[in-house]
Amino acid sequence: MSNHTSTPAPHILPLQLYLGVGAALLFLTVVTVVVAQIPLGGWNLVVALAIASIKALLVVSFFMHLYYDNKLYFIIFAIGVLTLSVFIVLTMFDTLERGAIYDIKARPINPKAAMYDQGATTPGDTTRAGEFATPTDSGAIRHDSTGQTKPSGTK
Repeated sequence: MSNHTSTPAPHILPLQLYLGVGAALLFLTVVTVVVAQIPLGGWNLVVALAIASIKALLVVSFFMHLYYDNKLYFIIFAIGVLTLSVFIVLTMFDTLERGAIYDIKARPINPKAAMYDQGATTPGDTTRAGEFATPTDSGAIRHDSTGQTKPSGTK
């Protein structure tokens, strides 16, 4: 048995790589702002999410050293990103088609119905309530001109 001891050395990347990744992130931020000013409808969100995903991949790969680490960690990260993108794509099916719902306008079923008649009284209007009350038997309720209810047979 050998007593082979080794200490893990930190992975040091050249400064040019960090500056290049930083410049790429700055460029992608400018692209995000410029694309947001272009009227693409629902696709603005799709483009912004795609650019944000590329920026996240750059940060995770180089600043967090996932590119140089064990490939299993990269596979786990890729599965997570793939799952998230599936949910985002499924959400985009709804978001991009949402405006089509409100383009359909229906006409009234019967334009001569009482609810479309401007002269009709509303259900809460009691000014003409006395005109419609007719006692039919001795226990019937009748309405007077003020809208008060009185048992029939009283004046």
